[in-house]
Amino acid sequence: MRSSGDSTAAGGPYPLHGGAADPGTETVGYRGPTACAAAGITYRQLDYWARTGLVEPSVRPAYGSGTQRLYSFRDVVVLKIVKRFLDTGVALQNIRAAVQHLRDRGFQDLDRMTLMSDGATVHECSSPDEVVTLLQGGQGVFGIAVGVVWRDVEAALSQLHGERIDTGETLIGHNPADELARRRRDRAV
Repeated sequence: MRSSGDSTAAGGPYPLHGGAADPGTETVGYRGPTACAAAGITYRQLDYWARTGLVEPSVRPAYGSGTQRLYSFRDVVVLKIVKRFLDTGVALQNIRAAVQHLRDRGFQDLDRMTLMSDGATVHECSSPDEVVTLLQGGQGVFGIAVGVVWRDVEAALSQLHGERIDTGETLIGHNPADELARRRRDRAV
């Protein structure tokens, strides 16, 4: 078990969307409003977290007025994890330590991880035995099954617009309720 709330970080990395092994192999990025919708946060939170370095866009940062940040799938997963921690009352300082721990690990096996917290410390558990060991300490804890967050973000982003990183082409999501997107797809054929 690895603890990140006390600023100690243990090594090892997380998988990328689509199972790629290298962060540079992702081909789709998401603009701020799309990342907000998928993570369930406000644009103001997104902007603050980017400016303070909590969760910065890994695809394209903002370079001044008028430029658009572009977030990777993993960035959006981390945004949703931060939101869940905030919703449960974990202090932002401890969330920052947990996010830094995730960065230090390199984001492999993220979808098979459970993050547990007692409100003061965040622990990484990658097996049921580690969860049981943490619970046996007698401390009240809550957990975030990152695989569930991963699937939630995947489902949300599949219905929203993305952007090809290499060409800048807008990729239309598959939201059946979005009549305008359906018309664009029909016209493109």
